[in-house]
Amino acid sequence: MDLGIKGRRALVCASSKGLGRGCAEALAEAGVDLVLNARGADALQQTADAIREAHGVNVTAVAADITSAEGRAEVLDAAGEIDILVTNAGGPPPGLWSDWGHDDFIKALEANMLTPIALMSATLPKMIDRGWGRVVNITSQSVKAPIPQLGLSNAARTGLTGYVAGTARQVAAKGVNINNLLPGSHDTDRIVALETAVSKAQNVSMEEARKIRWSGIPAGRYGTVKEFGAMCAFLCSQHAGFIVGQNILLDGGQTNATI
Repeated sequence: MDLGIKGRRALVCASSKGLGRGCAEALAEAGVDLVLNARGADALQQTADAIREAHGVNVTAVAADITSAEGRAEVLDAAGEIDILVTNAGGPPPGLWSDWGHDDFIKALEANMLTPIALMSATLPKMIDRGWGRVVNITSQSVKAPIPQLGLSNAARTGLTGYVAGTARQVAAKGVNINNLLPGSHDTDRIVALETAVSKAQNVSMEEARKIRWSGIPAGRYGTVKEFGAMCAFLCSQHAGFIVGQNILLDGGQTNATI
């Protein structure tokens, strides 16, 4: 399928690896020029080089902390006018409700709510002026069904979801569509860390730890980065103009909810 976005320009955050890189790869395959951002300069440059060579698109790499005002300013300055924004940031640490204080919540809100909002505030006006734009926020399945040990993430990402719900409906008539992608368990470096924790806690092999985690996913496997990127690219395409303010689950059926 021709996504109709060849020649567009996208900013993809946290895109040196994992789900962010999957989104960048899929957009590049559709002919989109990219501005990639992550903290680690070496991994980011390797990703930029690989995508540029594989897809022949223009790729700019900006190593900066997107959750800081200085980092955002640097990235936005390098990005210039963009047609597509993909926000993404790692989640805050797990724990119990009693583990977290005010500062912990402020850090979570900065990374997983206020940073995406700041990026949208900076980029939406030009999209509206041009009459076309796409925003995809990578959030979490936890906004559909909260994960008890991820209270910081539950709170911050749900706040972003509420903001998007209202804002998306205000800008849709201007040709700008904002939606959220909610990942479940995907085969990334993060999953290896989680499997290692299960292996140690239950004194089982890594293979058994993977089977234990798969047992809670009706699809019987993890999602792939390529699958995730493909959905992101579709939401950014010319075919997604009637999808407004939605929360798209990619979790293999793991979230047990009717709606």
